[in-house]
Amino acid sequence: MKSLHLVAAASLATCAQGFVPVCNQQQHGRNTPLSVSQLEPPTLAAAGSNSDDRTPLRQGSYVALITPMTPTGAIDLQQLRSLLQFHLQAGTDGLCILGTTGEAAVMTMAERKAVLDVAVEEVKGKIPILVGTGTIDPEHVKEQTLQAIDCGCDASLVVTPYYVKPPQRALIKHFESMADLGLPVCIYNVPGRTGVDFLPESIGQVAGHPNIVAVKEATGDVSRVARIQDACEKNGYKRDELLLLSGDDGTTDEFVLQGGHGCISVTANVAPSEMHQLMMSALKKDIDEVKRINAPLTNLHRDEFIEANPIPIKWAVKRIGQIDCSYLRPPLDELAPEFRGTVESALRDAGLI
Repeated sequence: MKSLHLVAAASLATCAQGFVPVCNQQQHGRNTPLSVSQLEPPTLAAAGSNSDDRTPLRQGSYVALITPMTPTGAIDLQQLRSLLQFHLQAGTDGLCILGTTGEAAVMTMAERKAVLDVAVEEVKGKIPILVGTGTIDPEHVKEQTLQAIDCGCDASLVVTPYYVKPPQRALIKHFESMADLGLPVCIYNVPGRTGVDFLPESIGQVAGHPNIVAVKEATGDVSRVARIQDACEKNGYKRDELLLLSGDDGTTDEFVLQGGHGCISVTANVAPSEMHQLMMSALKKDIDEVKRINAPLTNLHRDEFIEANPIPIKWAVKRIGQIDCSYLRPPLDELAPEFRGTVESALRDAGLI
């Protein structure tokens, strides 16, 4: 495993205090409810400009964080701060922000900057900040990755370009190009959403890039752990060259027991302490403890996807009292009334209400 990018949960180094974000990207795209001041013209930082300040990615539970909003659809930055403090206090090992669960696809660059600045102010140097920068257009991926560098984030989560179904050779070029920008990259493979599967054999080919450090594997196929490790070894790298993170809550326990290193979890939005404990037990191969912790969460892992993510989990975060509003921006909508009893029952089974 790339030692520069992976540290044990108990040995996270503390970064310098007083970090000030210096992101200066312009706002692009449609007008939105978020009120932001006029930004200066964009100044793109040199690749890797915040490298001295970075917290390495590590084992454990990363929360795929929702983005709290007001009833009018504005981003609620104060409640975002509260959520971040909730996760710090609960023992969440890492932050995954502006991903699918965070509704990043319907945010402007100015809104992304506002969210990233709050995250940096609240958790920089305490837990790693992994930010979703992937999209269909490589130029937009670059723009968002450079913004993440300027804002002081620690790594980028880059999804396979969706809908257009690039061949494996094109995916290899894409991930290597994004890694060349200088920010550590976590590859995100979720073929159920994107329509394209970045195969373990291809992952093995890019594993040697110094800035490709992790994989979020969301197929639900736990055999991928061994296949990715085999592919790394076949290409001349260590079996644990990459940090392997499950992106499927229902199989996360087995994923880590099979040799994975953690998860990027939707469930962790409402059960952060439980998911941290689950990952620590799975890393220790304590099967009995894994079963004990995971059993009450089983229905939640399932029912948080009763409608498209993040619809149910955002309602669940409201139901446990962590946010005031479960508004989602179009084309999504709040959880349908007929499903609320199911999600509430899963929360009760997990001991969360």
